[in-house]
Amino acid sequence: MEVLEKQIIELVAMDRIEIPISSLSGKLKRQKPKLAKDVDLSDWKGNYSGERCYARVESEDLQVARGMKEGIAEFSKRHPKYGAELQSLIEEKRDERETHLYFGMNPGSRLSEADYIGVMKSLGYTEAAAQNLYPVLMETSRAISRKREEERRILIG
Repeated sequence: MEVLEKQIIELVAMDRIEIPISSLSGKLKRQKPKLAKDVDLSDWKGNYSGERCYARVESEDLQVARGMKEGIAEFSKRHPKYGAELQSLIEEKRDERETHLYFGMNPGSRLSEADYIGVMKSLGYTEAAAQNLYPVLMETSRAISRKREEERRILIG
């Protein structure tokens, strides 16, 4: 297979693998804080040590930097004239040039299991782990039910 063809196929496979993994990652990132807040250690005085796991609650005073929006709002209160000028500078739009690489599969062409396994191996998975993960990724990808026959693009500059 031509080197360029192989690179583009690898890019398509990476893009398709990223979608279910990213979706699962997003779900985990949303569920983890909710679950953590539901963990009630009050019966253990904030310090639990079980047979297989442990948890403790610690509070600490932190100085946190003011966020950008909060800082601008405070500046605008203190200096209304300059605050308005600052806000107009922020809202000012500027032209920006972006370069994208568009890629996809030709009609009737499909990625093979070997294409996906190759990408997973390049991510550090063993052959066996990639083989085991492949059906799960494909099932998750189909469950997301997002058409992937369309041309995709990626920012390259």
